[in-house]
Amino acid sequence: MKIACILETDFEDSEYTQPAEAFSQAGHEVTVIGLEAGKELKGKKNATPVTVEKAFPDVQPDQFDALFIPGGSSPDKLRAHPEPVQFTKAFFDARKPVFAICHGPQLFLTAGTFRDHKMTAWKTVQVDLKLAGSDVVDQEVVVDRNLVTSRQPSDIPAFNRAALELLKQPVATS
Repeated sequence: MKIACILETDFEDSEYTQPAEAFSQAGHEVTVIGLEAGKELKGKKNATPVTVEKAFPDVQPDQFDALFIPGGSSPDKLRAHPEPVQFTKAFFDARKPVFAICHGPQLFLTAGTFRDHKMTAWKTVQVDLKLAGSDVVDQEVVVDRNLVTSRQPSDIPAFNRAALELLKQPVATS
């Protein structure tokens, strides 16, 4: 399956590298999409530089089977731009798998996709989601139909297992 990973600088390194590696090892293709193709992005810990493979204007959501949103400051930076917000919303509209960890669900607030799913996130983002009217719980991983969410780096093993399991399911069509 083809997985779109939307990313910007100051992502949480392990929340990108560990799931991306798990997806790749399972035979899935991960494409990093960002605001500027060819731009090198640095994580918060500068452990893993990542090059943006495609810019948002160069791709369409229907070219991908799933969406992956790592945490850190990246989701907040992305939600300031209409293209990543529209891209995220398109995956929800098509009922395709969406995987978000830590601050990833911040994009759901801007995209307006937070109301119809049970989810979790980083503790401060949980508060924002609850105040916006989302069904939020505090547990290491939450799977609600096409959505897999986790809170923090220590949840990555559970996040990876749940995401990989969801990728084995047939994709619902809209």
